[in-house]
Amino acid sequence: MNIPIIVTVVVVAILLLYFVNTQRSLVNLDEMCKNALSQIEVQLNSRWDALLALAKMASQYSKHESETLINVIQQRRGESVNTPAAVNEQQGALQQVMGRLIAIGEAYPDLKAADLFKETQTGVKDYEEKVRLSRMVYNDTATKMNRMVRQWPSSIVASMLHFEPKEYLKADEQQKTSYPNLDEAFK
Repeated sequence: MNIPIIVTVVVVAILLLYFVNTQRSLVNLDEMCKNALSQIEVQLNSRWDALLALAKMASQYSKHESETLINVIQQRRGESVNTPAAVNEQQGALQQVMGRLIAIGEAYPDLKAADLFKETQTGVKDYEEKVRLSRMVYNDTATKMNRMVRQWPSSIVASMLHFEPKEYLKADEQQKTSYPNLDEAFK
């Protein structure tokens, strides 16, 4: 046999194996990113359900305010959350509704003291933690995907197969600026 032909066949086989392995890794990471976004959507919808229950409880105390909140929640619940921008939009809407519900609870001490109201608030906080963890999983997976898409030589395969870097979920701007003033705490 001719040695140059054998070397060429071996090199082509190695390149083909690398291409297939890289493609599989990219597809796996892409699917993991989609799954993470789907998990966030499930958690956000569960959180909307808990907020709806809280708003219905509050309706006994404050008819007008709670009806408005219930309408907002029912419109938002079930919206598709398949991009980081949609996740951030849902997060902002959830925070606004939660703030209004807390204000209703503060205005009506009997409601705030009710065990069911407290339990539901605890459930909402649990969903908030699950959303936070799901966001972390998505960003970690997006980091892995982005490394493969941008690093050489896997970037060659990624560009050939039209894989793009994933957008990260960003922290809420309001949360970034609402840190407690520690100078005042230690006076």
